[in-house]
Amino acid sequence: MGSTRIAQYGFIRACALSIPIALADPVENARRIAHAAADARQQGADIILTPQLSLTGASCADLFTQAHLLEATNRAVVELLHATADNPALLVVGAPVVSESSTRVFNGALAVQSGEVKAVFAQARPSAVEARWFAPASAGLQTQWGPVAQQLRVNLGHDTPLPGTAVDAFTLGVSVGEDFESACVPATAPTVVLHMAAAPAQVGRIKTVELDAAALARRCNCAVVHANAGFGESANDAAWSGHTFVIDHAGTVKRGATYAQETAGVCADIDVQALAIERRIGVTEPLKLAQHAEEALSLESEHQTKEDELVGTEAITLSPVATSLLDPIARFPYTPADADGSGADLREIYELQAAALASRMRAIGDPKPVIGISGGLDSTQALLVIARAMDLMGRGREEILTFTLPGFATTDHTKNNARDLCVALGTTFEELDIRPTATQMLQAMGHPFGRGEEVYDVTFENVQAGLRTDFLFRIANARGGLVIGTGDLSELALGWCTFGVGDHMSAYSVNGGLPKTLMQHLIRYTIRTSMFGTEVNQTLQSILDTEITPELIPTKPGAKAQSTQGSIGPYALHDFTLYYTLRYGFSPRKVAFLARHAWEDIERGSWPEGTGERDRSAYSEEQILHWMRVFYRRFINNQFKRSTLPNGPSALAFGSVSPRGGWLMPSDARAHAWVAEMDALIAEQTTGRRPA
Repeated sequence: MGSTRIAQYGFIRACALSIPIALADPVENARRIAHAAADARQQGADIILTPQLSLTGASCADLFTQAHLLEATNRAVVELLHATADNPALLVVGAPVVSESSTRVFNGALAVQSGEVKAVFAQARPSAVEARWFAPASAGLQTQWGPVAQQLRVNLGHDTPLPGTAVDAFTLGVSVGEDFESACVPATAPTVVLHMAAAPAQVGRIKTVELDAAALARRCNCAVVHANAGFGESANDAAWSGHTFVIDHAGTVKRGATYAQETAGVCADIDVQALAIERRIGVTEPLKLAQHAEEALSLESEHQTKEDELVGTEAITLSPVATSLLDPIARFPYTPADADGSGADLREIYELQAAALASRMRAIGDPKPVIGISGGLDSTQALLVIARAMDLMGRGREEILTFTLPGFATTDHTKNNARDLCVALGTTFEELDIRPTATQMLQAMGHPFGRGEEVYDVTFENVQAGLRTDFLFRIANARGGLVIGTGDLSELALGWCTFGVGDHMSAYSVNGGLPKTLMQHLIRYTIRTSMFGTEVNQTLQSILDTEITPELIPTKPGAKAQSTQGSIGPYALHDFTLYYTLRYGFSPRKVAFLARHAWEDIERGSWPEGTGERDRSAYSEEQILHWMRVFYRRFINNQFKRSTLPNGPSALAFGSVSPRGGWLMPSDARAHAWVAEMDALIAEQTTGRRPA
C-alpha cells in the first residue's frame, strides 16, 4: 500500500470511547481515560472522544454543587495533562468546568493535546434537569484551562496533503448533551461534530440517536462521532448503554459494543476531503444558497457573534500516523448497500426504469417497443425493463417486438440465449441476418472484406453496428414502434459505443444510468427472486456466465473470442473510478489509493450476494494503474458521444452522464493532465519511490 499516511489522502481517524466510570472519583477517571487514549493512539487515532462529564460521571447529580468534587476535577485535569503529555492525538474529555470567577459551573468539554488544553467547549442549552447544576454557555464562560471555542480549525499535519489529493484543514465542533438537536446549521456546521452524551438507556433510543445523527450528517454534509455514558454511572433509576458510533454524510455507520463493562468504543476513518467537496458542490444550487444564507443570519442574530469568532483562537495540528485504512472500501460503490440483504433498492431500480419507459410510451401514443437482443447483459436488462413496463400498463408482452440480428461473429450460444429469453418472456421474436446486407455495403464501399480479404478493422465492426440500428429504426417506422436502447453507463463513460448507431443511439435508452457491474448484480437478484418466473432463470444465468463481447470480429476455431474487458479493461475497475470521478472529482492519485484498498486483496471486505467464485477477482497495483490510465484517456476524449445521448432515466445519484443535467463538460477538453498524473503514478510504482 505504500508508506504514505491516510491523512495525505484526506482521511482522519476518529475514536469514540465509553470508559467505565468511577463515579465521583475524577482522578481515577483521568487515569482510565489516559490509558484508553494511549490504546486508541496505538490504533492510529487522530481524534478521541469520551462521553459527557466523563471525568466525574454524568449521574453525580447534586454532587456537582459540591466544591470538593469540583476541586478534585481540577486536580484530575492536571493529572490528565501529565499523563497525556506524550500523546499527540486530540483528546476531548467531558468535565464540569468552573468559571474563573468561580460563580458558574458549566457542562463542558476540554480539548487536550500533548499535555495541553487547546480549547474549552460548554453546553449551550442545558436541559431542564441539567440547568439545576449547570449554566448555559451564554452566561459567559471564562476558564483557566484554555480559550473558549464553538469550533476549531484542525490542520491535517505538516506533511499533508499530497498534490491534488486532500484538503489542508477542516473544522471541528463539540456538541454536549441535548445541544446536538439544534447545534448544526448547514451554513456554519463544522466538518466533524463530536457529540458527547449522557442519556440513560431506553429501548429504541440507540436507533433513534443514530437516525438523528444520520439526518444531521446528511443535511450538513458532516461526520458525527458519538460517545454516550456507560458502565459505572448510577443505576439508581437507569441503565447506561455506552453507545458509540461514527457516521458520515453518506450514512455509513460504524458502531462499538454496547452495555460493555470495560472500555469499549469504535475507531473509524473519516474522509474530510469528501466532506469538503460535498459542501462545495452542495452550495452551488441557488435554492440552497438562499436557504444557507437565511440560516446563517439567524444563527448570527441568536449568538451575536461574527463568523470568524466561531473558530477557536488556536488551531489544532494533528500528527497523523495511520498508513492503512481500518475498513474495506466497497468494491462496487454503485451497488446499493442492501444488495446482499432485502434487495429493496435493486427492485426499485426495475420499477424506476419501467415507470420512466411507461411514461414515455404513453406520452407518444403507446407504440410497440422495438429492441435488438444480442444475448448479452445490456439487452437482457433492457428487455426485462420493457416487460415490466408492459405489465404496468396492462399491455400484453406479445406487443414487444424483439429481434436478434446475427452478424459475422455471432455465436450459436448467444443467439440461442437471445431467442430463449424472448420466447420465455412471451415477446414477438424474429431473427434477421445482417450479413448479406453488410457484405453488400462493404463491397459497395470498396472495403477489403468485400473482396474476400480477412480485414477486420473498425469499419468492418461499425458497418455491423450501424446496420443493426438501421434495421431497428426502419422496422419501428413500419410497425408503429419505438426503438429502445440498450447501452449502459460504463460504455458511455468509456466511449465504448459506435457514434450515432449501435448502443449509442435509440429513441429512448433505459440503461444509460446503470453501470455494467450493477447490471450484473441486478440480474443475479432477478434470478434469486424469480422476478420474471423460474422459466427464464436458466437463460439469465447462462447470459451472466458468458464473456462480455461485442461479437463483431470472427473467431477462428480454437482461438479466444473477442473480449470487451480484454480490450478496454475490467468493468469493475472502470466503474469504481467512474464513481469517484463523478461524485467527488477526486484526483487520480486518491482514486488509485482507494482502488488498492478495495481490490488488491480478494479476501478483504464482502462481496454482494450471488457473486460466484469465478467473478471474484483481485487486481495488483500495476493492473489498477494501467487500467485507470485507460479510463481517464477514454473518459475525457469521448465526451462528444455523451453530448448527443437520447433520453433515458437516471437511476442513481452520481450515475448520470446526460448532457441535460448530468455530467457537463466540453467535448474538446484534453486528457493530458489526467494521463500525466497516471504516468507519474506508474513511474512511482515501477521505481518504488513514493512521496514521503
